[in-house]
Amino acid sequence: MAASRRIRSFILPVLAVLSAAPAGAAEDSGLAVPPTAAIPAGPFVIGSGRAGREAAYRLDEKAYGHDGTRKGRWYEGELDRARTETPAFAITVTPITNRQYAAFVGDSGHPAPDVDPRTWASYGLVHPYGRTRRHAWSEGRPPDGRRDHPVVMVSRADAAAYAAWLSRRTGQTWRLPTEKEWEKAARGTDGRMFPWGDGFDARLLNSHDRGPFDTEPVGLHPEGRSPFGLLDAAGQVFEWTATAAGKGRYIVKGGSWDDKGCGVCRPAARHARPEGLKHILIGFRLVREPVR
Repeated sequence: MAASRRIRSFILPVLAVLSAAPAGAAEDSGLAVPPTAAIPAGPFVIGSGRAGREAAYRLDEKAYGHDGTRKGRWYEGELDRARTETPAFAITVTPITNRQYAAFVGDSGHPAPDVDPRTWASYGLVHPYGRTRRHAWSEGRPPDGRRDHPVVMVSRADAAAYAAWLSRRTGQTWRLPTEKEWEKAARGTDGRMFPWGDGFDARLLNSHDRGPFDTEPVGLHPEGRSPFGLLDAAGQVFEWTATAAGKGRYIVKGGSWDDKGCGVCRPAARHARPEGLKHILIGFRLVREPVR
């Protein structure tokens, strides 16, 4: 009971902010400013070493019953473990939600998240097109019951357009985080394996280990928060960053709801995706630069 009260005391204020705008017209014209966590200037440990990568492969092998990620060398492209540093910044506590993105769509006329069958087929992904329909918007509105889920099926350009709109509306500077900023915020300063510590615990994130094999409302796993207070920094959805990785490709971080194990959910894990991809596994969160 005490643990339940602690969870509720942490999560309810966050969801109250995220749900402040009522459904309907207010979503089309209101401004839902995402709550942020302050990240101080200074050093932190980035990347992984051999031991961390081996631990990730073992987690995957236990969850999947095969060594596919090891054979595919999924984690060999991670940055080498090292101390680096960032200036101070603030970052949204959760990924941007459908509710928050709806204010942008309604105010700006930007196309709502969706993808057509031909485009989806061109991506060559394992998820069938039918699975995208539960995430697709209708007449500029999010799917029923999903207003507080992370927005998905947004390209990197869509995420950048939302950041530019929010900057204009607030008079502040919002943008996608760099990989370095994202990892520091998600991991803290001590080089831990997951936002909450070094051991994997499927109860602390939205992954395929416990279901629901879908996005869920943000902030449902407060005990999985990072040392700086980020929620859903492991699992839930991968997140676009501002860090390029070859022509037309950008780093995504965080793991997703269809991953098990969850080696790919570690903040050190990284891979690149085409910038135009509109995936049901990819959303984003934003950095707000400090007022100078």
